Amino acid sequence: MQEGALLLLFNFTSTREDRPMLMHTDDIKAITELCKTQGNSWNAINPESVARMRAQNKFKTGLDIAQYTADIMRADMEAYDADSSQYTQSLGCWHGFVAQQKMISIKKHLLTTNKSYIYLSGWMIAALRSEFGPLPDQSMHEKTTVPELISEIYTYLRQADARELGNLFRALDDARAEGDSDKEKTIQDQIDNHETHVVPIIADIDAGFGNEEATYLLAKKLIEAGACCLQIENQVSDVKQCGHQDGKVTVPHEDFLAKVNALRYAFLELGIENGIIVARTDSLGAGLTQKIPVSASEGDLASQYNAFLKTTPVESADDIENGEIVIKQGGKLVKPARLPNGLFQFREDTGAERCVLDGITALENGADMLWIETEKPHLGQIGGMINEIRKVIPNAKLLYNNSPSFNWTINFRQQVFDAWSEEGKDVSNYNRDELMDARYDSSGLAIEADDRIRSFQADAAREAGVFHHLITLPTYHTAALSTDILAADYFGEEGMLGYVKEVQRQEIRRGIACVKHQNMAGSDMGDDHKEYFSGGQALKASGKDNTMNQF
Repeated sequence: MQEGALLLLFNFTSTREDRPMLMHTDDIKAITELCKTQGNSWNAINPESVARMRAQNKFKTGLDIAQYTADIMRADMEAYDADSSQYTQSLGCWHGFVAQQKMISIKKHLLTTNKSYIYLSGWMIAALRSEFGPLPDQSMHEKTTVPELISEIYTYLRQADARELGNLFRALDDARAEGDSDKEKTIQDQIDNHETHVVPIIADIDAGFGNEEATYLLAKKLIEAGACCLQIENQVSDVKQCGHQDGKVTVPHEDFLAKVNALRYAFLELGIENGIIVARTDSLGAGLTQKIPVSASEGDLASQYNAFLKTTPVESADDIENGEIVIKQGGKLVKPARLPNGLFQFREDTGAERCVLDGITALENGADMLWIETEKPHLGQIGGMINEIRKVIPNAKLLYNNSPSFNWTINFRQQVFDAWSEEGKDVSNYNRDELMDARYDSSGLAIEADDRIRSFQADAAREAGVFHHLITLPTYHTAALSTDILAADYFGEEGMLGYVKEVQRQEIRRGIACVKHQNMAGSDMGDDHKEYFSGGQALKASGKDNTMNQF
């Protein structure tokens, strides 16, 4: 390395446009002076090597990440309020490597990580990360796995930064050795304007894994690991169900708000004053409650919750069976419908109204955004609820689950079929119940349905207040699909060609970084460090016999 090379340090700022940038400083001089204070014992320390290592380690703690990403997300929320086309997106990831490859791909194809987040799905943690083996999404997995995965994801994203900058530093050294000043300047500009792979994580804390104290304690671990945004749902913690399964049981607003408060206290205690809380309501598909809240006065929040209960009038003691509960509603005595397991039923077709009340209540009491879990992707349904909420909270924003639990093809083809029928168009060539059939794939109806799927996120951002679109389980499904293709070919007639044709050849032609898997795993960075530490004695792995040179 040449003496006098520029040191590159990071200046933390609060928006994506002013992301952590590398900038020239006098730090090499400062490091040089520091080394001098140690006499001759630090003579082997190269100030530029120190500077490069610092540059490759932008974030020192999870709280640094939480603050940086909270600033990004808040800026994105403001941008969306000004222009609904500026919505954000994420994909669910169940491993740090998956998250890393996602962000590397986004930077490769889009040249920026702007408006791209990561969703940490409780469903995938339960299914893929529990020591008990695959579990359903019922909060049975180890809750410590959630902060552990956040930490793992950010470890991999920071490694992606280090790897990318390491490649640039080596290219910079080559340009200097060649005496190519123009190339050196170009590479230096890329280093100076490097954009980190570290992006906001929206972390699923389920229903809090216990009471409000348990929620607070877990929230602190998630934030300390780097999460700037926590999503909590209004189900009963000990009987929590996946949002797209039956048997969901909600809690009264007072219980849910206690957990929202617990999250806010955790953010404030740790100094992340602009942390984001997403309040999720499962009321649309939840027909049960475990608890009837105590109402202090007619019209209070508890009485509004109880007004949705399925009840029958009580005229006398003869109308009451042993052990039944009676409450007063609207000046009359009624008994709530209770199942043999002790759970109380809501009236049918009240889910949307309850979602609206849930949303308004949460936003008025500490939540920053809403998540309304639905059973299908339908713009009219989502927009109808958010528009009612926005009558009270004008800037209410949604996170929407573009779930793999929906059959998107059949849903949208049926929506088009129904719309065409209402418009009087001829649909006699289509069987509504068989629209998933491949024979319809090239039909006009299928083409219009696909167009609606393609524009769904932008349409929902514009018409239904959706700030963030996420897919909870995409990488679960892509892993299964790609493995099925490889296994069928490799163990079938294609043999080794099955791997070469469907994997390696595609990696090379698509420019996927992992084709150089030694580099991705950190081999070249290790060589850099060996050179820093051992100088000319370093035994490096990147010599002429390294087979990665074939790529």
